[in-house]
Amino acid sequence: MKLHTFKIGGVHPLEYKITAESPVQKAELPEKAIFPLNQHIGALAKPVVKKGDQVKVGSLLAEAGGFVSAPIYSSVSGTVVEIGKSIDATGYLQPSIIVQVEGDEWDPGIDRSEQLEKLSDHPEYTAEVIASRIRMAGVTGMGGASFPTTVKLSPPPGTKAECIILNGVECEPYITSDYRLMMEHPDELLVGLDLLMKAAKVEKGYIGIEENKPEAIRLLTEKTAGDPRVEIIPLAMKYPQGGEKQLVDAVINRQIPAPPALPVHVGAIVQNVGTAVAVYQAVMKNKPLIERLVTVSGKRITHPGNFQVRLGTPFRQLIKACGGLPDGDNKVLAGGPMMGKAVVSLDVPVCKGTNAVTVLSGSDARRKTPQPCIRCGKCVSACPMGLEPYLLATLSAFKQYDRLEAEEVTSCISCGSCQYTCPAHRPILDNILQGKSVVMGKIKARSKAKKPATKTTGPSSVIS
Repeated sequence: MKLHTFKIGGVHPLEYKITAESPVQKAELPEKAIFPLNQHIGALAKPVVKKGDQVKVGSLLAEAGGFVSAPIYSSVSGTVVEIGKSIDATGYLQPSIIVQVEGDEWDPGIDRSEQLEKLSDHPEYTAEVIASRIRMAGVTGMGGASFPTTVKLSPPPGTKAECIILNGVECEPYITSDYRLMMEHPDELLVGLDLLMKAAKVEKGYIGIEENKPEAIRLLTEKTAGDPRVEIIPLAMKYPQGGEKQLVDAVINRQIPAPPALPVHVGAIVQNVGTAVAVYQAVMKNKPLIERLVTVSGKRITHPGNFQVRLGTPFRQLIKACGGLPDGDNKVLAGGPMMGKAVVSLDVPVCKGTNAVTVLSGSDARRKTPQPCIRCGKCVSACPMGLEPYLLATLSAFKQYDRLEAEEVTSCISCGSCQYTCPAHRPILDNILQGKSVVMGKIKARSKAKKPATKTTGPSSVIS
């Protein structure tokens, strides 16, 4: 079996796929469900409900706030008790809608049957119809980035998609939710890929899966054996192969230029395998994005597992279902240890991009004391973007933002490979991200300043 991989950098974190053979369980409904309005990249969703309103599973709570945005639907039935703010994985208070759960009444328009619907049975589903249903269902990237799916299916002028690449890599050390999805819902996944290919008007689809998931490679290879349009690509184990640029390189051997270039600039549209299943449910079952698979894991968690979780469920409830937090020091992450965010409260809810809740305990929960840089260059060798992380971190620390921009800090994908490989335990990525944030702000300010002025004449305005 020939294994593909990306060419630049990468690391090999120790693997703890302790939930790989844990079948998906249904998580219990929460007492209150919390729906932040920023569950996607782009404009905040706009509430369409008010305090005291009754909602069902599948009721619209908030509409998209713009083209790059996504609507939010209730995953529970009950009463809207608050439209205010709640804490999210970033540690900040965010505009949110809170629903008191009362029963489990579903919108009757959602098809809850397990009968598989195939695209060949629905010739009426044109590319435009499919894209519209995906947009209306609030589907976003399920791998963590939460980019609105229909935006990816609308390439910028001058670009043309040639293929869809499904990301089944799951290279974070603990997470297995995508693996369980591929093993338990392969048919829905493949119909979802069909839908994405038709929506993007392409005739080629790939599914990239790392070699540590041989059963998923075997299963999906068997199921696509009669379809020459779809190819399963076995990948060598290397982090961060789940990154879009790295996956495109590994699968079709094309390199994406520096930002603002996107995968579609080299002909590819990348979607997570979870997104493909969500697309199937949205188009074929009229089911909005209201639940997802989540891995809850950690070396000292008593009963780790994979769960089908309604969006809005607090982390606290999932951890309790796995036996609670271990004694001693713990760090709870939204996501995995490489790119996940440490949460400051267990009341943080599961959102569209929450693929895992990882609990690091004991010494794993504590940072090691940073030592002086020994100029070993390991961070440079590890960087999958070909950057010089030690330099970017230093420039950021000294607030040399102009040079930081010139050194292409905006190309950093925040994978953490530099910090992981540093023998001096320096907070390289932390420093880089602080500087990158400032640089991005400067770039946006320049872009805004360059926009043509708007002249107002009477009741209307024109762009001069």
